[in-house]
Amino acid sequence: MFILNPQSGIPIYRQVVDQVRRMVASGQLVSGSELPSVRELAVQHAVNPMTISKAYALLENEGLLIRQRGKPMQVAAISKEDSKQQKQDLLTPAIENLLLVAKQLDLDIDELLLLIKKHVKNKRES
Repeated sequence: MFILNPQSGIPIYRQVVDQVRRMVASGQLVSGSELPSVRELAVQHAVNPMTISKAYALLENEGLLIRQRGKPMQVAAISKEDSKQQKQDLLTPAIENLLLVAKQLDLDIDELLLLIKKHVKNKRES
């Protein structure tokens, strides 16, 4: 379910949080979906259980997950409009970073859009 990379420079708990957010926003995890237990996920990825617990707690505080005693963590109910907003919110930092890099490279918006279209076309063809 999760792809965790200890060498990425991104803390493991953050990788879990980001992946759950993306899977919920994309509909891969729907309301009521159960997540692996803290212990199960920690053993599977050889990480400290507190790391997974921290990620789940952050997601619970955001309202994305629901904790029920004695049961696995579940995805909370999310409306389609919330899901659309989540997708946009998740893309915003990447877009802002792309715009910053383009500005540093002295590319104007038209050149940047042309590059994006070119990459999309290449991805479709491959």
